This record gives sequence, structure tokens and C-alpha cells, in this order.
Amino acid sequence: MKPEQLSEATLAHARAAVTPPRYARGACRVGWLHFGPGAFHRAHQAYYADRLLEHDPRWAISAVALHSSAVRDALAPQDHLYCLVELAESPHLRVIGALREILLAAQQRAAVFARLESPETQLVTLTVTEKGYCLGGDGRLDLKHPDILHDLRADGEVRSVIGFLVEGLRRRRALGARPFAVLSCDNLPDNGPTLRAAVAAFAAERDPAFARWIEEEVSFPRTMVDSITPATDADLIARVAAESGLYDAWPVQRERFTQWVIEDVPAVRVADWSKVGVTLARDVSVYDRAKLRVVNGAHSTLAYLGLLRGHATVSEAMRDLPLARHVEHMLREEVAPSLRASGSFDIESYIEATLERFRTPSVRHQLAQIAWDGSKKLPVRLLPSVAEAMAAQRPMTRLVVALAAWMRFVIGRARAGEELVDPMAERLLALGRVCTDQPEQDVARFLGLEDVFPPALARVGRFNAAVVKAYRALGGTGSLPDAERA
Repeated sequence: MKPEQLSEATLAHARAAVTPPRYARGACRVGWLHFGPGAFHRAHQAYYADRLLEHDPRWAISAVALHSSAVRDALAPQDHLYCLVELAESPHLRVIGALREILLAAQQRAAVFARLESPETQLVTLTVTEKGYCLGGDGRLDLKHPDILHDLRADGEVRSVIGFLVEGLRRRRALGARPFAVLSCDNLPDNGPTLRAAVAAFAAERDPAFARWIEEEVSFPRTMVDSITPATDADLIARVAAESGLYDAWPVQRERFTQWVIEDVPAVRVADWSKVGVTLARDVSVYDRAKLRVVNGAHSTLAYLGLLRGHATVSEAMRDLPLARHVEHMLREEVAPSLRASGSFDIESYIEATLERFRTPSVRHQLAQIAWDGSKKLPVRLLPSVAEAMAAQRPMTRLVVALAAWMRFVIGRARAGEELVDPMAERLLALGRVCTDQPEQDVARFLGLEDVFPPALARVGRFNAAVVKAYRALGGTGSLPDAERA
């Protein structure tokens, strides 16, 4: 028999092991708007908002889904309550009450703009993935992107997150209200300034004076977020029902470790972040680079090599000793040297802690999920380390193995007729279908993707030769160099 569904009315029936919200939800006000209410947001930023609400009622969240209504449809019958499972030897269940509403942008634009216009909305955060920013290969706004072209011609009927931000700020300015702070929580290099430049570039197409106002008056602080968040599956839903006594249509899970670092600027001091474990830092760049290159870079490497070698999860891939050694040597010998100049940041300890997190068996992070959107992830997770290693005449042989593994992964999907989750999926699958296992020709086809590989890097002979060598060695099964098989 299916248990009763989680809601305000049934929350009191939850078993004692469940931590409920420790505040009166009805007394909370919406001061925070978030674009992209996926699993990571609900396991991370909403968790911090939940803790803020224990001390300050201003931080309930209005979440905006840009495309899919799935999260809204699942959580609306639950009064937007859901369970967060912190994975560890003894998992912990917490009911998150921070979400006040979930709006579907395409159907509820007026409600979205009402929230953006409201002077109570002081923070706007984003987790829309790298592809949601409509950037080109140079990291700048792609003015030829279909969504951007549409929004530049639209009169408020925007559909991109950039379009919503610009229109929201325009309306805020027209009302004479102080602008909200905008925090990108996605894995973009220098995410705050990158987002500011994209928003200003869009605004400049219509009104250069408005663009200057954005650049001068609106805060786009840098941020770094970190917590491994495996996808929700049927096992998690069943486990939450068994342990809580209530049915939750869409619980989320993450490792117990969680981190949020925000650039310390006046606009973000509206909340007492220190009470909930958020770090305000003058320099976020060291945290950002370490997370992108160590955690995310290693994740992508494990994903593409692990899938080639027949593994399904990160912890399973880490039990493959040659693969685990390969990743550790890559981090210590090819990634760490570019991060050691960061003064007090202990990169060796950070790498050790990261590898230990990856080994945790209770965190079943699917490699197939990590492999999504490779064309957007590789340029920020691996290529900067490659470029810096080459410039310093350091080894980068293991880093390029990950790039070659991605190429093999795409070709495998194309030949099997399987789906590829990537904004360039159609182009990549077409490329994969014409590859013939001739390393020089196949690699040249991939390196010709200027949206992935900057031409200045792709033309370097040493880089080309290294990728071809790695591609040839990998074959279709993920064979590693002899040193890793010892």
C-alpha cells in the first residue's frame, strides 16, 4: 500500500528519523529567485536557504523552470516540500521547506517578472548548466544563438535566462528599485564576470546606456559550489518512503560534504551566511579553479574512461585500480602544478580529500550523468589545465587521455544509435558516424570543433600528436598506458 504523500498536512506524520523545517513556513517571505530548480539546486542552495530561514524569514525561494514542468508538477501537490537525503554510512533525511513556488517561465512570464520587480527579491541565483548561458566557444554571449536571436526580437516574451535577467533588470531600473544581486552557481570559469559580460552584451544590443548601468550598478559575484549530487532514481524514492513513512515524488540526494563560496561584496551581505556555513571570500578564484580542475576534471575523466571500461558509477570506477592510479597521477602531476601558486591553498590535501569522496560507496554517482554535455564541460574542466601544462613545458599526457576518451565515447554512442545528451548532439553524432578508427583522421575531425577546442590549441603539433597517441592507445575499450596497468 502506497504511503500518504508528503505535504504540509501530512508532515507531522513523518517518522522521528526525519528532520522537518524548523520554522513557520507561512511566516516566510520570498526574497530569493532561482532559475533552474534541478536536483543540484534543491540539494545545495535550497538547503542553505532552509537553514537561513531558521534565523531570518526573508529567504524563501521562488524557483523558475525555464523549460520543463516536471519538477513543478511533482512538488506542487506536496506544497513544494521534498526530502534531502545526505549520503553517508548513516544517511540523514531532512525535509526542505525553502521553496515557496515553482514557476514555469514559458507559461508564467508575468509572475516571473513580478518576482524580479519586487523590492523584496534581493538575490537571483542560477543553476542552468553551462549550456544555459548561450555562450560561444570564446566564453562570450553568442549573439547568433537561436534563443538570443529570439529574445532580442521579442518584446518581453523572452525564453533564455539572459533575456529574463536583462528584462527583469530593465523593469527594476524603471521602477527606481535597487538591483538584485545575480549569482551564477554553475561551473563557468570566472562565473560572475562571465555572466555580467553576457547580460551587458545582450543589453547593449538594445540600449548601450542600460548596458553601462548594468556593468556599474549590478553585482555579479563569483561563486564556487561543490557537492556530489547523484540523480534521483526509483531506489531513492522507495528508500525515502520506507524511512520517512511518506511518499515523496521527487526527493534528492547528495554526499554529506557540501561547500559554497561567494565573493564578499556588499550586495550579498544581506544574509547572515556565516550562520549556515557559506564562506564569503575576497578571492574565490582559487576555490573555483581547484574545483573545476580537480573535482570536475577528474569526474569527467572517470566518466569517459570508466564508461569505456564498463563501469557505471564513480565509486565503481575508483575500484578499478589502474584507472584510479591514472586519475590520481593526472591530478598530482599535471593539474596540481598550475594550482600550487595559490599561496595558502593546500592542493595536495584537496586532491586527497577529493579522491576519498569519489571512493565513498554510498554515493552512487552515475558516470552516464557526468558524461552529459561534454562539449560544454571539457573546455572549462580540462582544456585550461592542458593549455597551462603545455605553456610551462610540463607533461599533459594523462589529461589528453580524457579528451581522447570523450571522442571514443561520442563515436560509441553514434555507432550504437544511442542518445547523446549534449547541446551539440546532432553535430557530434554525425561526426561520430563518419569516423573510421584512423586515429589521425578521427582526431582531426574532433579538433576541428572550434566550439570545443580553441583553434590556437588545436593547431599545436605537440597537442595533436598527444591526442592521436592517446586515441590510438585507448581503442574502443579504454586501455590505459602501460604505466597505469603495472
